[in-house]
Amino acid sequence: MFIQTEATPNPATLKFLPGKPVLATGTLDMPNKQAASQSPLAERLFEIPNVGGVFFGSDFISVTKSDGEWQQIKPAILGAIMEHYMSGSPLVAAD
Repeated sequence: MFIQTEATPNPATLKFLPGKPVLATGTLDMPNKQAASQSPLAERLFEIPNVGGVFFGSDFISVTKSDGEWQQIKPAILGAIMEHYMSGSPLVAAD
């Protein structure tokens, strides 16, 4: 699995493109760890130091850092996204 990254107008936010659908419809914004409880992937991303926000779109996952440098944070985010997709776990937990 090859995950592309794309810069955004906000230097604290980076877009991750897994090459697979992320959300079938709409978007999902999780501005903090508490909001991430609805998604196993978002919970995993918030376990990474300096991850401050997660947003899911139709074909991308954007991550906003609270501090630190992308070169330190990015490998852990890529690993978490890859592991999630390989595990077959749902993106959003069933109610």
